[in-house]
Amino acid sequence: MSLHKLRLAAAVPVTISTFSSRLFLKPFPNTLTLGLFSRRLQPRKPLLVRAFSASAAVQDIPANQTTVSSARRPQWKASIDFKWIRDNKEAVEINIKNRNSNADLDAVLELYENMVNLQKEVERLREERNNVAKKMKGKLEPSERDRLVEEGKYLKESLVSLEEDLVKLKDELQHVAQSIPNMTHPDVPVGGEDSSAIRKEVGCPREFNFPIKDHLQLGKDLDLIDFDSAAEVSGSKFFYLKNEAVLLEMALLNWTLSQVMKKGYTPLTTPEIVRSSIVEKCGFQPRGDNTQVYSIDGTDQCLIGTAEIPLGGIHMDSILLESALPLKYIAFSHCFRTEAGAAGAATKGLYRVHQFSKAEMFVICRPEDSEFFHHELIQIEEDLFTSLGLHFKTLDMATADLGAPAYRKFDIEAWMPGFGRFGEISSASNCTDYQSRRLGIRYRPSEPLQTGPNKGKANLPATKFVHTLNATACAVPRMMVCLLENYQQEDGSVVIPEPLRPFMGGIELIKPKLK
Repeated sequence: MSLHKLRLAAAVPVTISTFSSRLFLKPFPNTLTLGLFSRRLQPRKPLLVRAFSASAAVQDIPANQTTVSSARRPQWKASIDFKWIRDNKEAVEINIKNRNSNADLDAVLELYENMVNLQKEVERLREERNNVAKKMKGKLEPSERDRLVEEGKYLKESLVSLEEDLVKLKDELQHVAQSIPNMTHPDVPVGGEDSSAIRKEVGCPREFNFPIKDHLQLGKDLDLIDFDSAAEVSGSKFFYLKNEAVLLEMALLNWTLSQVMKKGYTPLTTPEIVRSSIVEKCGFQPRGDNTQVYSIDGTDQCLIGTAEIPLGGIHMDSILLESALPLKYIAFSHCFRTEAGAAGAATKGLYRVHQFSKAEMFVICRPEDSEFFHHELIQIEEDLFTSLGLHFKTLDMATADLGAPAYRKFDIEAWMPGFGRFGEISSASNCTDYQSRRLGIRYRPSEPLQTGPNKGKANLPATKFVHTLNATACAVPRMMVCLLENYQQEDGSVVIPEPLRPFMGGIELIKPKLK
């Protein structure tokens, strides 16, 4: 069996096609020329395509990269409610502005109007064609039959052309509309990250009566982390865990899983390579200059940046029973992120790395229940971090800091003494039906069957889109930063928090190694 070498590459920039309307019908005898959409649509403004993990990475698409190509037909289509967007234009426009998105709402509405009008014209011509076919069945004079045959040919040719243009127009509408972000909870603060509101603060910073070390120095002194060897083997922002650090990672994950499972969450491990289309449907951008996603060159596959992606895909294109909801998962996976554009002191050590282990919570529920489960997720996170004795604050993130899928997002930032500041350790997002409309996840309400007009035949209740939510239960590297720095002792040792000790074989203290 031959092994094929996979080359991970920063994927090529995305282009987006611009459909040019050239719709007209050939005239035939005794008919009028139809001049619908005789003008060209104006070139699109650069679109903001957002890549979302814990935070957004953006890609502007240059206008000179717009092309018309069958290769740019979307691989999938979102069930976007264009009529709702049109009827709520002002609210959508304000939302796009508040979220600092470059989504082109005017282009979406223009394309949608053109599509609706073209669809009506296609339907009208189909009706005319059917009428001609009906007339042909009757007894006709030869001259009249010849005229109808000629008219039918023109109608057929015109329909073929219009239907092709309609497909292109729908494809273009999908490309442009998919950049529109989710709507926003009315209580979310408007503005940038500095406008985010503190929901809760727990504990206070530990006071040290000795010079403190950061986790890099602790990791070196205690022989726990090796960045230098990993840099030689894999490059920057990779690491080896050693000795008790390996046990600490396993303890964090096993303790987290055990705690979250008590809340009714089903444990899973997930694939760590997924199709690019699944990444896109979840609201991430797999290709572009600033993408956080590693793509596998020559394939349609990517490495996951979070288990949220395969969890979102597990029920793709399915109709769930209402009685099966909610579905609550806690998944372990390795995560891979390019960290494109990351710079500064906050990137050193374990804080920002290319590969790490994480436990992720994911909920699929009815729309009316999603706010309840959002608060459940954040409460679980807060309980976990309180049990570990961390000083942290929960933030209601402002509009400009929301990824495209999030209706509302709470971040938790913990105190990291080595950095001398708070650092993000988790987030919890309610994505409402943004992801389910792209992934095709619906449920059928458990309503009584309604009798239809045809001989008392019962009709099933109409399906509805579910809501999806996700939250970080434990991102191992950043939890290690917090634990090593907050639990360090004057002699250079580190105390293991009590809840983790049973998962570390009873080890209570990581001591300096004897030389």
